[in-house]
Amino acid sequence: MKRLVARELTLSFVPDAEQRLWRTVTRKKYQLRCDRVRLQNQVEALLEEAHIKLSSLVTDLLGLSARRMLKALANGETNPAALADGRLRATPAQLVDALGACTELNPVYRRLLKLALEELQLIEQQMTQLDQEMASLLIQHQDAVQRLAEVPGLGVDSAQQIIAEVGPRAATFPCGKCLSSWVGACPGDDESAGVNYSHRSPKGNRHMRRLLNQAANAAARTKGSIFEVVYRRSVPRLGHNQAIGAIAHRQCRLIWLILHQGVRYEERGPSGQQAIKAKAHCENDSAAPESRLSHRITQSSIHPSTSTMIFEPVCSAFRLGRASISLPTA
Repeated sequence: MKRLVARELTLSFVPDAEQRLWRTVTRKKYQLRCDRVRLQNQVEALLEEAHIKLSSLVTDLLGLSARRMLKALANGETNPAALADGRLRATPAQLVDALGACTELNPVYRRLLKLALEELQLIEQQMTQLDQEMASLLIQHQDAVQRLAEVPGLGVDSAQQIIAEVGPRAATFPCGKCLSSWVGACPGDDESAGVNYSHRSPKGNRHMRRLLNQAANAAARTKGSIFEVVYRRSVPRLGHNQAIGAIAHRQCRLIWLILHQGVRYEERGPSGQQAIKAKAHCENDSAAPESRLSHRITQSSIHPSTSTMIFEPVCSAFRLGRASISLPTA
């Protein structure tokens, strides 16, 4: 108690009631997403038990084509050709091999599949309602959501979850390093007697760490982004896991800058440089024809004594000085 009165203790971050409501909505949506993945695995296990190899024909077991086939199978369809979608790239022999067991399928499997599809539809309806609820709660912070969604690896859903965890301005954290330390997206410091025994990251906010790890993996695969360049430089020396941790640390500090200072993300990778060059090229094309040349030779600048010809730059992009070439005198 004495240390608390003397302000020697660092208090935990306790958000206000409004932000706690945001956290409740976003975390409930995450639980529903986990339930959807769990249900997908159960459906695949049920089909495998019934000797129906549908996952070998489709890339997404809960996609539009696969879902139409599952509904037909649950409603009692027994013809493999009628079950198959017209857009599937499979031969008739492959269809018979994958869906041939539906001709003798036990009705219990069909009822269980129908229950799973109904549960899946309910989960998706609840997720849609939570999306609308979160959009209405963050209606006053849409600008912050859009600025965060511009970062490679992040989207609108990730931006909403980040704002729900750290706040719309990240005002609790005085700097980006403090935010990364609170999240746990930084190297650890297990030091004793001057010897550092471990650099393992500390335990922080597990929801933010999950978001940053997912965003870092997505940003490392974004073509032309600065995070792809950082990943390719770091992975030979650090390995995949530590390289992703380094990108997550950068993104965490970048999130603090965007929220706390109200700036927008500017791409500094190859794609950003190409956009800058294309913009400069368009500006040069819109100029006068005589100003498109990089240099102009002025007749009045020829000095007979030195026989030196002065090349003066015309475009603003080349106005760094004047180049001179000396010619030998006759």
